Amino acid sequence: MEHYDGENDYMHQEDDWDRDLLLDPAWEKQQRKTFTAWCNSHLRKAGTQIENIEEDFRDGLKLMLLLEVISGERLAKPERGKMRVHKISNVNKALNFIASKGVKLVSIGAEEIVDGNAKMTLGMIWTIILRFAIQDISVEETSAKEGLLLWCQRKTAPYKNVNIQNFHISWKDGLGFCALIHRHRPELIDYGKLRKDDPMTNLNTAFDVAEKYLDIPKMLDAEDIISTLRPDEKAVMTYVSCYYHAFSGKQKAETAANRICKVLAVNQENEQLMEDYEKLASDLLEWIRCTIPWLENRLPENTMQAMQQKLEDFRDYRRLHKPPKVQEKCQLEINFNTLQTKLRLSNRPAFMPSEGKMVSDINNAWGSLEGAEKGYEEWLLNEIRRLERLDHLAEKFRQKAAIHEAWTEGKEDLLQKLDYETASLSEIKALLKKHEAFESDLAAHQDRVEQIAAIAQELNELDYYDSPSVNARCQRICDQWDALGAMTVKRTEALQRTEKLLETIDQLYLEFAKRAAPFNNWMEGAMEDLQDTFIVHTIEEIQGLSTAHEQFKATLPEADKERQAILGIHNEIAKIVQTYHVNMAGTNPYTTINPQEINAKWDKVRQLVPQRDQALIEEHARQQNNERLRRQFATQANIIGPWIQTKMEEIGRISIEMHGTLEDQLTHLRQYEKSIVNYKPKIDQLEGDHQLIQEALIFDNKHTNYTMEHIRVGWEQLLTTIARTINEIENQILTRDAKGISQEQLNEFRASFNHFDRKRTGIMDAEDFKTCLISMGYNLGENEFSRIMSVVDPNRMGIVTFQAFIDFMSRETADTDTADQVMASFKVLAGDKNYILADELRRELPPDQAEYCIVRMAPYTGPDGVPGALDYMSFSTALYGESDL
Repeated sequence: MEHYDGENDYMHQEDDWDRDLLLDPAWEKQQRKTFTAWCNSHLRKAGTQIENIEEDFRDGLKLMLLLEVISGERLAKPERGKMRVHKISNVNKALNFIASKGVKLVSIGAEEIVDGNAKMTLGMIWTIILRFAIQDISVEETSAKEGLLLWCQRKTAPYKNVNIQNFHISWKDGLGFCALIHRHRPELIDYGKLRKDDPMTNLNTAFDVAEKYLDIPKMLDAEDIISTLRPDEKAVMTYVSCYYHAFSGKQKAETAANRICKVLAVNQENEQLMEDYEKLASDLLEWIRCTIPWLENRLPENTMQAMQQKLEDFRDYRRLHKPPKVQEKCQLEINFNTLQTKLRLSNRPAFMPSEGKMVSDINNAWGSLEGAEKGYEEWLLNEIRRLERLDHLAEKFRQKAAIHEAWTEGKEDLLQKLDYETASLSEIKALLKKHEAFESDLAAHQDRVEQIAAIAQELNELDYYDSPSVNARCQRICDQWDALGAMTVKRTEALQRTEKLLETIDQLYLEFAKRAAPFNNWMEGAMEDLQDTFIVHTIEEIQGLSTAHEQFKATLPEADKERQAILGIHNEIAKIVQTYHVNMAGTNPYTTINPQEINAKWDKVRQLVPQRDQALIEEHARQQNNERLRRQFATQANIIGPWIQTKMEEIGRISIEMHGTLEDQLTHLRQYEKSIVNYKPKIDQLEGDHQLIQEALIFDNKHTNYTMEHIRVGWEQLLTTIARTINEIENQILTRDAKGISQEQLNEFRASFNHFDRKRTGIMDAEDFKTCLISMGYNLGENEFSRIMSVVDPNRMGIVTFQAFIDFMSRETADTDTADQVMASFKVLAGDKNYILADELRRELPPDQAEYCIVRMAPYTGPDGVPGALDYMSFSTALYGESDL
């Protein structure tokens, strides 16, 4: 009873705490629904249920029935009367039973239950739930509420968004209920699709699944839990305890089933081990029975290959077949010992194998196998050693015979070749050296032939099974060896005889080559010189070529004697070849020159000599004609060139000097221009002479320094200069007339310009022009001078021409029209208006000038304008470059 006192204290505290909470209507509603469902989950086992928790327990009958169902015990016989006293008696029996279980019922009396006090009735049911549904829950030495909470935390720990800390707000989102179900029955809920922000779906899902598959009645409403700020703790604990009992009951059943399965599994495993032992022992004994006769077979083989195959089969047996059987034998013993141990530990009788399959029987059979195996291996090795000697000798014979036959292959054909008959001396010497090497090689192979014969003899003595073929091959080798010796001697004699004849011919060949080569080079050089296309430009050069040619012709008789001597050497070689029947396979090894080539080149030289004579005569005549053309051109060029230079200087003086009026200077220049133009026929005549020189391909002329290109450039410059000078005088006249400048002023301008034109080129550079302006009284700063230079040198070439100088000075001294003056004139025509009309322009100006103004004037945009008004002010400004026209 001391154990329950602690629980009574706990329940007392819970009861005191809940008395205040039951005042909350929402919590009372949740408790009423939950407690009713919990009671019905037990009462239905007795075939009844309640509808109204405070009314249906008033007579005490269903309360006593509920306690009998949940406790499994029989209570005192209830009163069946319907009077109040009967009801109080039944309720007291129920309360006394609860108290007998160690539960203190604080402030709960039978009269209050009979009177239908809802608050007292709910408190009584909660006390029953605590005692019979929650108090027995124990997790890690914690019980009741703490144990249930710890169980919930352990089961939901792996799930995201689930954090169970109490039995009220921790369950509001429904994920805690779903996690408990998924942890024990994952096939019932797809937890991954649940959302924390959808508590209604989560709660209904858990309640529906628990009712349908876990037999837990729906004790809570999702709407009540969500709408309540803090769900009723007793209702939640009651509902969660159902989950605990549902899953813990299933676990007990699974534990019992596992115990039965474990016992059966042990028994089945033992039976399987027995069957495996019997089968493995039978298979192993059968394999030993079949293998021992194979190992006891001692029938020898005639060939090494067959015995090696037997050895290879034995090695496969040792390497592939026996190891698995050794492992099977070991495993058989291990399985037997393991089986006996397991039977002993599980209180089963010891295993007794079938007759002849005991471990000792298998060990005896294995001993017989290894005995046969050892004898078989010794026999195999001895037999292999016996055949190995014969096979070694036979293989040695075959190798040496094959090497010798490979060496002799083609040797007979080589010794019988007549290649020396068409060979040169160097080839004969090479053949002799090659033959000497062959003789040395032949002597070296004598030992191999003797070894082959000795091995064949030993095989015959050992009665080798293939001796006939060995003897036949050995005889062929000996016969061939004798034939090679005889052919070697014969070839040596033939090579030495041929060498002596070819050495004599070789000396004659060498002498022919030594004399033919320089003579051939001389002829080729002579032909090249005689056919060389000479290019000369003077008579002296052609005379030098003629002298050299005469000297060459004087050497021809001596050259002919050398030719005859060279041909004599070749005739002597032909005589030796014919006498001794030497088959000459090739030509002279020292030279590619032959007598036919020498004679052909000599004939060619004799043909080219007269041709060279004729070419020199013709070239001499051509050079004489070229000299005449040079002198003819030089005579005229030496006159025309200085004349052009003189005229250029005279024109320069005329443009600078100031003699008479501008009109007099213009008249003088035009007369001067006419005299220059009249000189043109002489220029044309010189062009004709130059064309003749070009046609004759004459490229130099020592008689003059003037070329036609110089004359042409000078003539063009002369015409350009006289035309430009005339144009300058005409522009000066126009400037004088337009600006009203007197002749004296022009002369003064010219004098100033000439004074500061220090280089006498007709132009001043910027520094000379600045000095000129300062001398004329201008006070110039850098900006002012830059402005003046932009006027006189718009192209910014850094020079000032005389015409630009006159234009500047005329603007400085003359009275010229300005944009303001033109603008004032337009204002008069417009009747003092700020704009002008097209009709006014056509009335006052000539038609072409009126149209010119109308097309170019912009529309007037002033406030006093009328349709068609034109802006004469911007037009006047544009005329003088102060704006865009």
